[in-house]
Amino acid sequence: MGAQSEGEHFFRAPKYLTVSSQLHLEAYAAELGNVWTISPMFRAEKSDTPRHLSEFYMLEAEMNYMHDLDSLTDSVEYILRDLVRRLHDTPVGQEILSAKRSGESGQDQTEGSGANLKQRWNDMMEGPKWGRMTYTQAIEKLQDAVAKGQATFEHAPEWTGGLQLEHEKYIVDVIHNGRPVFVTDYPKVVKPFYMLPSNGDSSAAPGETVACFDLLLPEVSEVAGGSLREHRLPNIIQNMREHGLIKTRAPPALEAEAEAGAQADSETPMYPHLLPGEDLGHLQWYADLRRWGTAPHGGFGLGFDRFLGYLAGVSSIRDVVSFPRYFGRADC
Repeated sequence: MGAQSEGEHFFRAPKYLTVSSQLHLEAYAAELGNVWTISPMFRAEKSDTPRHLSEFYMLEAEMNYMHDLDSLTDSVEYILRDLVRRLHDTPVGQEILSAKRSGESGQDQTEGSGANLKQRWNDMMEGPKWGRMTYTQAIEKLQDAVAKGQATFEHAPEWTGGLQLEHEKYIVDVIHNGRPVFVTDYPKVVKPFYMLPSNGDSSAAPGETVACFDLLLPEVSEVAGGSLREHRLPNIIQNMREHGLIKTRAPPALEAEAEAGAQADSETPMYPHLLPGEDLGHLQWYADLRRWGTAPHGGFGLGFDRFLGYLAGVSSIRDVVSFPRYFGRADC
């Protein structure tokens, strides 16, 4: 590459690695219908655990005409069950199930662990419908377990505090007897701006909730998350405003515009639902998806490396990828 002067941006402004392809998939879905991708993602989480990578692959899908959360979770369950069934009937799937592997201590696992892995696959492919419970129900059960002395947690379960790993493990292993479970309808205050408000009776919740889910699996906990998307222009703009994503121009800039005269303003109408001085900036294209027509839609993202590790019985996600990059390490 040629020399670049100090302070000059290659893209004329600071640009960053993506944490998700969701927003772009929504654009594709508006034209093409149901779409999906498997892409590299990047997270700057300072989590030095066997469950986290700074660079990983995520399977993401976006689906049009998705009107309720049950339809979305049913679709995710069907997709993952079908994926495991198809993999099971291939030579690769059989090799995974028959391979000898080591645990975290480096010792070879026992024959019983191989049987447990096969049972894990069977639970994914067959059996009753996966569990569903709302976030509010989960918090209430966690708090009840603490009150009765049935469980202790390092982080006290609170409605506005989110679910920690220890909470997720208890939900899967104890409350749902080691079977997959969807936790739905999280508080609006802990979720991103693009999620649709929950539909139906949410009176039991102490605050506003959004139509979203996390899929929890035994041992690894969260492997997928998704939501219905806010498809109404006034609402998405208000959400952006509440999350501080709408820029406000400085007063001198507003004075300069006023001096330019009302004629210039009439030639460039204000964007719908914006207040004077507000600017959507680099998110205008996303708002335009709603402005120029859209449909109720939803989607999800699956941590592909974590899911493969779950199916392979590998305890550390770093052993699933060829060149793991994680907090403090990016050697190659």
